[in-house]
Amino acid sequence: MRRALVLVLLPTALALGGCPTYDRYGHLDKQDGYMSGDQFAKYGPEQAEKIAIGRALAQAHTGGSREDYAKQVGAAVEFAKRMPDVVDVKADTAAYFLTVQFKSGWRAAVLPVSDGVAPEATPGLPGKSN
Repeated sequence: MRRALVLVLLPTALALGGCPTYDRYGHLDKQDGYMSGDQFAKYGPEQAEKIAIGRALAQAHTGGSREDYAKQVGAAVEFAKRMPDVVDVKADTAAYFLTVQFKSGWRAAVLPVSDGVAPEATPGLPGKSN
C-alpha cells in the first residue's frame, strides 16, 4: 500500500515542483545590468520624469494581491499625471508597467525602479534645481 501511494504521489510532487511561478514582479524589479536611474535621468527632463515615475511605481508596491496591485498602479498613475511633460498614462492591466506619452511624442514603458531613491529626489526633474 505504501509503495502504491509513493508511486502516485512522487510524480505528482515532481510535476508540481516544475511549475513556473507567475510572480513576475521580482524579475521586473531587479535593476542588475541596467544603467543607474540617476545616470539615465541626466539625459533630459523626460528621462528624469520616466525614472521618477518608475520609482513611484516601485515605492507603492505593498504586496501581490489584486487590491495591492491596483493601489500600486493607481498611486503611480497619479504621480505620473503630476509630471509637467506627461500627456497620457495607461496602466497595463496584465503586467507591472505603465505606458507614458510625453509632450514631445515619446512613448515609453515605465517599469518599477526600486533603487531606494525617492521619486521626488530624481535629479533633472523639471522645476527642480540640481
